[in-house]
Amino acid sequence: MTRHLTATHRYNLKTDMGSYAKVGRSILAGTGEAGLVLCTWPRGGRPSIPVLYADETWSGVEYQVASHLVASGHIEEGLAIVRAVRQRYDGRVRNPFAEVEAGQWYARAMSSYALLQAFSGARFDAVNKVLYLKPVIKGDFRSFLSTATGYGTVGVKNGRPFVDVVSGEIPYTRIEYAARV
Repeated sequence: MTRHLTATHRYNLKTDMGSYAKVGRSILAGTGEAGLVLCTWPRGGRPSIPVLYADETWSGVEYQVASHLVASGHIEEGLAIVRAVRQRYDGRVRNPFAEVEAGQWYARAMSSYALLQAFSGARFDAVNKVLYLKPVIKGDFRSFLSTATGYGTVGVKNGRPFVDVVSGEIPYTRIEYAARV
């Protein structure tokens, strides 16, 4: 069931954070910028003193929600959130290599890597040595893959799955590929 994810997209994604009344750090998103706020009260009842971080946008949470939307088949909703983050951190106002939350280079933004798995459906089962590819998009693609023993790219080219190991090893014995119809 994905109702909670689509509700989060519907109620928490604000197209202009400048017109959204905020308590907290406005440096995270401002006038003319979109963002997914942490907490909303779509049916009313917002407390006069809300939860401390309720009105903030944290890119790490935004990427987490976006990747779950994509993995659940709500690709456009997920991409809308990713676009909001990337537009805020495009290098004009904020550093695209340091998404601020609780300080510079805060680790929660690393949840952006979940988008790779969400789109590619790449999952490596090291015990059974099976690489699963179940992309949510149609057609050819290439995606980064990192395992405990190596890294490289996986994807689909001309309708066939592939693995290109760049360093180390990815000891798979077979690829199970489920193409999107």
